[in-house]
Amino acid sequence: MAYERGDAVAATHGFAWPSVLGRALADGAEPVLVLVEGAAGLGKSHLLDALSTLPQAAEANRVRWRCGSGGPRPREDRWEGPVLLLVDDAHRADQDEREWLRGLLEHPGRGLAAVVAHRPEELAVPGLPLGAPPVRYPSELVVLRHRIAPWGPDRVREAAREVLGERCTEEAAERLHERSAGVPRVVVDLLAALRDRTDGGRPGAERPGGDRPGGERPGSGPTGSGPTGEACTAEDVDAAGVPVRLAELALGRTAALPPAHRPIVWAAAVLDGPAARDELVAVAGLDAAAGRDALLAALAGAALAECAEAAYGLPVPLAAAAFGEAVPGPLRQELHGRAAAVLVRRQPVPWEAVARHRRAAGQIGGWLRAVERAALADADAGRHQRAIGLLERTLASPAVPPQVRARLAPLLARSAVVALRSDQTVEVLSQIVRDATLPAAVRGELRLDLGLMLCNQIGRYGAGCAELETAVAELREIRPDLAGRAMAGLAFPYLFGSPIDLNRRWLHQAVAAAEASGDEALRAAVLANRTTFAMSCGDREAWELVEALPTDSPDPVCRQHAARGLCNAADAAVWLGFYERAEHLLADGLDLSTTSGAPYSEHTALGTRLLLEWWTGQWEGLAQRCERFVSATADMPFIASDARVVRGLLAFAQGDWGSALGWLSDRGAAGPGDLPAPLAATVSGALVRLALARQDPAAAELARRAWAEVSAKGVWPWAAELAPWAVEAVARAGDLPAAEAMVRDLDRGIEGREAPVARAALLWSRAALAEARRRPQEGVGLYREAAAAYAALPRPYARALTAEGAARCLLAARPEAASAEHPATDPGTVRAVAELQSCEQQFTDLGATWDAARARALLRTEQPARKGRPPGRPSHADGLSPRESEVVELAVGGLTNREIATTLHLSPRTVEQHIASAMRKTGTLSRHDLARFTS
Repeated sequence: MAYERGDAVAATHGFAWPSVLGRALADGAEPVLVLVEGAAGLGKSHLLDALSTLPQAAEANRVRWRCGSGGPRPREDRWEGPVLLLVDDAHRADQDEREWLRGLLEHPGRGLAAVVAHRPEELAVPGLPLGAPPVRYPSELVVLRHRIAPWGPDRVREAAREVLGERCTEEAAERLHERSAGVPRVVVDLLAALRDRTDGGRPGAERPGGDRPGGERPGSGPTGSGPTGEACTAEDVDAAGVPVRLAELALGRTAALPPAHRPIVWAAAVLDGPAARDELVAVAGLDAAAGRDALLAALAGAALAECAEAAYGLPVPLAAAAFGEAVPGPLRQELHGRAAAVLVRRQPVPWEAVARHRRAAGQIGGWLRAVERAALADADAGRHQRAIGLLERTLASPAVPPQVRARLAPLLARSAVVALRSDQTVEVLSQIVRDATLPAAVRGELRLDLGLMLCNQIGRYGAGCAELETAVAELREIRPDLAGRAMAGLAFPYLFGSPIDLNRRWLHQAVAAAEASGDEALRAAVLANRTTFAMSCGDREAWELVEALPTDSPDPVCRQHAARGLCNAADAAVWLGFYERAEHLLADGLDLSTTSGAPYSEHTALGTRLLLEWWTGQWEGLAQRCERFVSATADMPFIASDARVVRGLLAFAQGDWGSALGWLSDRGAAGPGDLPAPLAATVSGALVRLALARQDPAAAELARRAWAEVSAKGVWPWAAELAPWAVEAVARAGDLPAAEAMVRDLDRGIEGREAPVARAALLWSRAALAEARRRPQEGVGLYREAAAAYAALPRPYARALTAEGAARCLLAARPEAASAEHPATDPGTVRAVAELQSCEQQFTDLGATWDAARARALLRTEQPARKGRPPGRPSHADGLSPRESEVVELAVGGLTNREIATTLHLSPRTVEQHIASAMRKTGTLSRHDLARFTS
């Protein structure tokens, strides 16, 4: 919506300026005074600038004056007609300026609209903008007050995203609001620093919002769209420092206090948050009377503010950091020591803050004790990322003695296993487990958690399994319960490179260890992995195991394992094809992950949901959801891999093959050997299909290698996304015996397994083999069986692909005479055309651009020309023809002329002519520019 200037001012500042000032500026109207108050940085000056441009003031005398500037006063004798008087910085007015303003307002002329802005915290007499005594306002003067409020969280978030774009995380926006107190000037200055910090500091880039914190949108100008780059986090906000204006304001107001009163402000800066009067006085080291006087003086001088009822602090929390260098070191150390003593009397005790103050005070022993208590409290409350950050920072210090390191490291490891990725944690644990002085039990426990992190959060299976096997050897005799945990980790079936039989042997050992231990947490951990194993293999006992997960256990660790079991079972159910059940498992797993404090399990479930949406045809907005998830999990390739693969499959179906190859191969993803086994098989299937579409002779070799990996793993339900394409590639290469062997492998591998998707894929693979053998009638039946199986799941994309195969075989099965002489009346042709039209519509509805184009191309070879059309080619002189549009759509997706020709059954030369014609009609100079003319 477009706003008039006056409406924009009213919307921004929450006051009906146009109506109030417009009435006053009408000839002969009663005068009006608006007292505008707002703390430093809230945008009073900008508001006055905006008011001077109001349409209602176009015919008035517009007078702008800043008090205390030393300039001459406005000349009243030169005013004719209505006057808009805009006075800034009334709190800085000297005696003469105040007297002039008082006189003007006590005897205003008709048609005067005066707006007087001031900082209430800097008034000589609180509450009286023009000093004492109060102004004697005449009865005809309308007097109004307007307070400018700080920005709320939503407005700060909006400003941050205007400047930083997609780089601005939710936590960064929250921290911006928290540290700036919503003061627009501070927000704008911080965003300028953050933009340069996260965007490489582009020289000469315009600062967001100029010098107008109250109104101009912070992202206006060239940076408004938000350049791409690394995400901005809360840590980036903290590291941006204190803007110069804010630092000088805070230090200047403190310096204006008598020296004896300044410690009360230093105490507030050290505590860095609202504090009671007695707490501030104690930290400042003052007695009660002196502390009261100091607090009153600091409030009067605006160095401190009342942040909440009976709680005081700096007006802008970020200013606390400005006092770090301003307060001498010895004094600062004493302040921190007294702050720690004050905070331990709070309930509950903020142990992390206590730890920070004790370290700053040089109390090393007290610091480490507080760190341990803070980490334990965070872990017990499920705040694992917070515990990890605290422990990482602590263990990185050389001041930590070995015995304390041995006590804190297991705390770090336990939180890291259920939390999200942290490379620093892996580095810390890797160094600690090499310490030969550590007790063997401690070293084995750390190695166990390190191995689990490498396998899960980091996605380095080989390294993770090696650590787990070593942990089993170290712990088997001294801590059999922990050895059982390591065995359960080695039983995890998704690990590529370890055959399923080896995983099964580890699982049997883990189950035995859990039963012998009597440890409920170990039993829950092993049951979660046993459930994952059974569901992945399609074992019939899997659903009973799901029901046995301890979701209602009073032990939070058991509930975390139950959450992991539910989320893993949901993922396995998606690969098997139990989509409705998977939806329920996902809902339960996500809920339990959130309530039990298991963010890693929660994120794996969110990735599984993307897979479920892909398979079940919920494609609308799916590409954007995948990209957001990849961005949010950019440093966790294992968790991000689901989203990357789905994004690549979408790009392939849409004809964007270059992008598809990027998403499916590297682009920051986990390496092929580090992908979860079912995803690796899916990626291989997509790459084989891509090679087939490009008529690449390497397709068969790709298929053989991928099939060998699936065979080595031995979880045959996971071959479902590879099998049809592998069979087709090998059969097309002329190796029918190898293709037949693949079909037999899959058939034997899923025998007795509950694997609906794999059974549908088996039918599809047999159909592809029949088509390659030139047995079209057999292919028609098998493709239709496969289509019916996929429809029942439901899998709409696979259903359309197999239905297309049935139509293709039906056309190939026609008698030569019928297809040559009477194609329009041949029953097989008619039915095949109808089926192809249905497939084309299904592809279009899904958004599978490339598949729809392929189906349309096949239809054109069978459908007769439309009756009633004049002979010759139709004219499309003013726009692209349907065929040109189709070629352009595939070309801008990245397909080569040869690939487009293969898809549309054209010659490369014809494709080249269509592209040249499209470029001529649209006036573009390259294939890339044609993207503007596609739907």
